[in-house]
Formats: sequence, C-alpha cells, structure tokens
Amino acid sequence: MPGQTFGDLAPSEYPGERLGLPREGHGSIARFGRRLLGVIIDWAIASVIVSGAGVALPSLTAVAQNPATIPVVFALLQILFIPTIGGSVGHRLCGMRLVPIVGGYIGLWRAIVRTLLLCLILPLLVWDSDQRGFHDKIAATVLIRG
Repeated sequence: MPGQTFGDLAPSEYPGERLGLPREGHGSIARFGRRLLGVIIDWAIASVIVSGAGVALPSLTAVAQNPATIPVVFALLQILFIPTIGGSVGHRLCGMRLVPIVGGYIGLWRAIVRTLLLCLILPLLVWDSDQRGFHDKIAATVLIRG
C-alpha cells in the first residue's frame, strides 16, 4: 500500500479478525479465562499423576517429590494429547482445540515446540492483538473455541 510503512496495521476490531476467525462462538479465539482454566486443569492432572505414582509405587516416591517432575509430566501430557485429540485434556474440557494457522493436522513438531516454549513461562507474558502467546506464534498455532 502506498505510504504504509512496516508495522503499520490498523487495529483489529476483535481478536482473531486478522486470522479470518469469527468474533465469537465456534472457531473464535479462545479467551484468557478459558485458557487459564485449561492450564490449571492440565497442571492438576499432572500433579495427580505424580502424586499417584509416588503412592502406588513407593520406589517412585523420590522421583515424585522432585520439583521438576510435575512440569515434565505436564509437558509430556501436552505433547501426547495435542496431536492426538487436538489439544490438551484441559483445552478439550474447556471447549477449546488447537489448530495450525495454515489448517490441516497439528502434527507432533508443533506440539513439541509449543510445549517447550510454554514451559518457559515467558510466552504466557507475551501476547499479540489476536491474544496468541509467543508459544503459539512460533508454532504457527491458534487456540480456538470448538
């Protein structure tokens, strides 16, 4: 466009507009409250698995008490369920699914990249106007309602 410089974009009317997503309802951007609840559910599931492993198998008690165990189980659950059911258990329970921007199958590599970045916590603090975190931008994914 004449006179437009790099980075000059008109503000979106709503999150997801630039991605061609509807304003609300099925297929719209999943908002912060749903996303947060999904992460809390996933973290709780990982915590229960780790606690249960320590109780059920006393030989795993030391592993279960390691502070890094819950984040590792959380990451493994993300990597397992994102490509198989279209999102984590928390995503699906909250009515969301993860899709690639270009459409098609999410694939294992997107799940791995997104999860590794998500585990750094920093991506949760960096959002764009479409309410996509840094982890979703790098993995070329979007979390939508549906």
